[in-house]
Amino acid sequence: MQHVANIAILTPCLRARLDLFFATLGQGVNAYAVRRKRLGELARLDALSDEELLAMGITRDRIPHYVFRDLFCV
Repeated sequence: MQHVANIAILTPCLRARLDLFFATLGQGVNAYAVRRKRLGELARLDALSDEELLAMGITRDRIPHYVFRDLFCV
């Protein structure tokens, strides 16, 4: 069950931000399919320090927006 292992790499805080991100998009998005492909990038960014994220021009609460920026205009 690869998807269970992938979900485990996300911290509870990041999972909550990711759920909120997709909830704000509304219906019509298969969040599981979209999110599954980018779990590694989400976890990699979440592991960075706040200073490292700021150097990239993002804040921790905007990680989902950053990772999915090419798919959604949010």
